[in-house]
Amino acid sequence: MALPARSVPKALSPRLLRPGVLKPTTTWQARQIATAAAVEPAEAPPYLPYDLSPSRSNRAAALREAKPFSDFLTDTHARQHDYLRISLTERCNLRCLYCMPEEGIDLSPNRDLLTTAEIVYLSALFVNQGVTKIRLTGGEPTVRKDIVPLMHQIGALRKDGLKELALTTNGISLHRKLEEMLKAGLTGVNISLDTLDPFQFQLLTRRQGFAAVMKSIDRVKEMNKLGAGIKLKINCVVMRGLNDHQILPFVEMTREEEVEVRFIEYMPFGGNKWSQNKMVGYADMLDIIRAKYPEFGRLKDKKSDTSKTWQVPGFVGKVGFITSMTQDFCGSCNRLRITSDGNLKVCLHGEAEVSLRDVLRNNNSGDPMDEEAFEAVREVEMARRSSTGGGESWMSKEQELLQLIGAAVKRKKESHADMGDLENMKNRPMILIGG
Repeated sequence: MALPARSVPKALSPRLLRPGVLKPTTTWQARQIATAAAVEPAEAPPYLPYDLSPSRSNRAAALREAKPFSDFLTDTHARQHDYLRISLTERCNLRCLYCMPEEGIDLSPNRDLLTTAEIVYLSALFVNQGVTKIRLTGGEPTVRKDIVPLMHQIGALRKDGLKELALTTNGISLHRKLEEMLKAGLTGVNISLDTLDPFQFQLLTRRQGFAAVMKSIDRVKEMNKLGAGIKLKINCVVMRGLNDHQILPFVEMTREEEVEVRFIEYMPFGGNKWSQNKMVGYADMLDIIRAKYPEFGRLKDKKSDTSKTWQVPGFVGKVGFITSMTQDFCGSCNRLRITSDGNLKVCLHGEAEVSLRDVLRNNNSGDPMDEEAFEAVREVEMARRSSTGGGESWMSKEQELLQLIGAAVKRKKESHADMGDLENMKNRPMILIGG
């Protein structure tokens, strides 16, 4: 049976699965060198769909012979999913009202969570199929102890087609790790901040830490002034009667700083006590802003943007609106999610999930896969390849995963449920999805 275009994956080199294999440069300004040139490409195995040797002529040939976008990542509505969000942990050092239930959550056992090797393996698999952007989320991703070496390994996938490596964080500890993350290839940071009032911050997050978040925002700005080029966005979930009075102060932040503040409509997730009365819709937020800034105007967005972008004339920064509840953007959705326990979720507001973790581990007695386990699997697959003489009869771990991924993507609905149905739909708490 002929497989769809791009269905034969590249081998996932063991080099990518060894923490510390990358050699970051001594200055964070040399990000591209650190993420691309510091790692020598592994020798291309004979079953690659095209030659990946570094010569310019071969690169040009690869472009000429490039296949159509992966069928596995294309749904029945012709949406091509080239953006992957990966949750690194269920843990967080804040307890935001809209994200975590008041009673907290039951954390998964450590053995149920994806290992670093498994995350890198899946990242490489998706990049091979056409994913160009990976965003690391949580919980709070910076609480994962090995986040920096993990980012180095994912950043090395730039040579295979990855263009953006982004992070969504609450900013509490970002300022301590930002420089090393930039060396690893970080291109964008979304910082969640729902108020500019330090006292209200503690109310909304059930923790202290406002000064640390502002320090992280300032640190990104400082590095950008030196040429770091980090796309900085500040995400604010707007809730009526709690922080809707903060809309105008956030807009004022964009006056002289090259930052995008994004207002997010309050969305229902497990345990966050959502109600329509608490939600401030897109139209209401526009009314609030236009009352002070009548010339507030819409900018042109890219096709796959989730945010509707606006700007006050003369201001340096921009204002975005994520309108999942009142004006969905499902028609241009290009996003897939992997939860920290290894489930693929094709829609943020959908209940359906499939386990990639279980497929990864089914040749390892169900145990977590480390670097040695992956190398053993690859040796078995290469031996099988040699004994069968290649061809379509060779069934690999990658192909098994791709069939599962492709089937899940094909089941993705044209749009998510409407507001009334979402309120009553079962869904995980946001912290367990990777918001």
